[in-house]
Formats: sequence, C-alpha cells, structure tokens
Amino acid sequence: MKDRASRSTWPECGPFDAIVVTAALGEVPPSLIELLKVGGRLVMPVGSAYTTQTLTVVEKTGPGETAKRAVGLVRFVPFTRSKD
Repeated sequence: MKDRASRSTWPECGPFDAIVVTAALGEVPPSLIELLKVGGRLVMPVGSAYTTQTLTVVEKTGPGETAKRAVGLVRFVPFTRSKD
C-alpha cells in the first residue's frame, strides 16, 4: 500500500495486477497505467472535485494499449498533495 502523502508512483514494486485509486482526479495519470502489467486493471473516479465523477476501469490490454470503460457515477473526495 502507498499512502496519499507519496509524491511519486512506485515503479520498483510493479508491475501490478490491480491499482485502486480512492480519490478523484480529472484524468487517468499515464504513470499509473505504466505500472500495470498486461491484463492488469486500474479502478478510479475520474472527474472534477466536489461534483459527480465517473468510476472508470482501465485495463492494460498490451504494451502501450488500454481499454477504458465507465461503470457508474460516484462522488469521491478530490486527490490532494501535501503543501510541504
């Protein structure tokens, strides 16, 4: 597990079968997709803060290839970074 205070991804521990993001971002970060192994899935809320977001599943189907689908509407807190 990596907490929200982390400032970067965790490439030394990947590739991962699954990544779950529990805070909303405006878009899926490519750096997270890079951490998935082929067949791996990323699940996260995508959308603006404090509004309805789309719960999105991204599956890495091949090197540099993904399939994305929306599975429902959700409301998560926004992703934030520490100011220090």
